[in-house]
Amino acid sequence: MKYKIVSDSSSDILALPQVPFASVPLHIIIGSHEFIDDKDVDLELLEKTLAAHKGPSSTACPSVGDWLKAFGDTETVFCVTITSALSGSYSFAMAAKKEYEEQFPGRFVHVIDSLSTGPEMALIIEKLQELILSGREREDILQEITAYTRRTHLMFSLETLRNLANNGRVSPAVAKLAGILGIRVVGQASAQGELQLLNKCRGEQCVLSSVLKYMKEMGYQGGKVLISHNGNENLADSIRESFQASDVRFYTARALCSYYAEKGGLLVGIECPDINS
Repeated sequence: MKYKIVSDSSSDILALPQVPFASVPLHIIIGSHEFIDDKDVDLELLEKTLAAHKGPSSTACPSVGDWLKAFGDTETVFCVTITSALSGSYSFAMAAKKEYEEQFPGRFVHVIDSLSTGPEMALIIEKLQELILSGREREDILQEITAYTRRTHLMFSLETLRNLANNGRVSPAVAKLAGILGIRVVGQASAQGELQLLNKCRGEQCVLSSVLKYMKEMGYQGGKVLISHNGNENLADSIRESFQASDVRFYTARALCSYYAEKGGLLVGIECPDINS
């Protein structure tokens, strides 16, 4: 194969049409239960296990061997990972790149730290797919995708931050605040790939207004919007309806994103225009 796209499972993508693709699963450990975020994961059982579990839970990123297996027999691999600020996935992918290129001289792996997760990763992957199918050469694809990642953003709305706090992703004080009086937090993935809280809301209308407000402040003017949610289809649909003329899609998050977004959570990946075009 000339080209292949590989990502860890936080992209929520399992397959792509017309372009070779592999998803490398992250793992979710809840007490004695381990959930592998692949096509066979039972999302309903994951939710029930989390709800019943009172102790700590954690996640584990793919190993170097997992990445190497996913790279397969490919001349050029484009690899997209969850933000390195919150996971070791990027570091292991970079180690796999080094080993792969040493083992197979002439082959090439380009690892993209998305500085994000979920639907923003999916936007990057879909752009890579588009560029490959257009027949671009590798150097052109690298230049285009680097520019494109500067035009994508991630917003989120979360009803609870318990799992993020338990895994050291946010402070326990912030997580406690989110659970008081039905407060929901609205935030974004920062330029460094960290969680940045922007607003505290009570009620779905406040969340909707905040998300739309910050999307516009980020420069959104009608590009693609991908929304993943964990049991919040109504809010996802409300955002979609607000941009009827745009390419807006929503879907249920898979295991890793569902684990961190938790019930009622929502992730919004947006594509802003190229100011140089």
